[in-house]
Amino acid sequence: MDATTVFKRLLGALGVGGPTVDTVLDPASVRPGGTLTGQVHLVGGKADFEIEHNTLELVARVEAEHEGGESEGVMAFDRFTVGGGFRLAEGEQRSVPFSVVVPWETPVTELRGQSLGVVLGVRTELSAAGAKDKGDLDQLNVAPLPVQEAVLEALGGLGFGFRSADLEYGRIGGTGQRLPFYQEIELAPSPQYAQRFDEIELTFLAAPGGMEVVLEADRRGGFLSPGHDALTRFTVSHDGVQQQDWPAIVDGWMRQLAEHRSSGYGAPLGYDSPTPFGSGHGHEAGHHEGRRSGPGMGTAVAAGAAGLAVGVVGGMVAGEVVDEVGDFFEGDEEEEEG
Repeated sequence: MDATTVFKRLLGALGVGGPTVDTVLDPASVRPGGTLTGQVHLVGGKADFEIEHNTLELVARVEAEHEGGESEGVMAFDRFTVGGGFRLAEGEQRSVPFSVVVPWETPVTELRGQSLGVVLGVRTELSAAGAKDKGDLDQLNVAPLPVQEAVLEALGGLGFGFRSADLEYGRIGGTGQRLPFYQEIELAPSPQYAQRFDEIELTFLAAPGGMEVVLEADRRGGFLSPGHDALTRFTVSHDGVQQQDWPAIVDGWMRQLAEHRSSGYGAPLGYDSPTPFGSGHGHEAGHHEGRRSGPGMGTAVAAGAAGLAVGVVGGMVAGEVVDEVGDFFEGDEEEEEG
């Protein structure tokens, strides 16, 4: 190997003149448990390099509560190797198609094309012998499953309004949760329940065999009684969504939630290990730790009583979401390099 090649390899190891990577996701939004497709575009550097592997990492901006308050950070929740084991010649352009299945519990980022303010991304890392590349970051858009959309639309039709959505670090005990965080969708109560609830918090925990719906209500206190939280949990199927009377089903859930008279109803839910996924309708559990009301990661989004799918307006536009993902990753990478 001559001196010029050695020098080029040295520059590549410093991130100068090495190969670069750009991932392009297919435009259609993915659904939880669905297939994410796209292509990884590679451009060779100023020398030949051995590409060991390309890695895709699904990441999310997550809130964590602790004794000192709250903090936010980027958390990876899945990782895929999508090619490698080849030589990329100097200046060569090559595209590597990929098709990967995302977790069933992947958070929903949009409803009918409107952003919910949840930040997800796909980070691409290129591992090349003797070269360094900071990688690539792309916004990940996730549309709801049919059963999730049916529940949200039923809530909108019943007069519940969307406030905000965020991702909370921790586990909900007594459920089949697999990811280290869960999505919390905060809703304003409908006029029918406005005297009973300050706020409703909704969590979907999807799995291949069905989906758990966790509902928590911040209950209003009376003249002689303080307010407290009430919680119920239900399981629903992915099958026959169109044949179900979702407004009636969801209204029944809310009635059960309103009838709870203490926060310690049923088995406690906390930060613990997942349990096997349950089955059937109407399975309930008690209050769990670590769930808090508040603005979360996204700007609060107003929604009218005409329906969540129609009423979601404002909030983060797509460009702002991309900027926020990039900002968080820059901070994350600086910490890693430090």
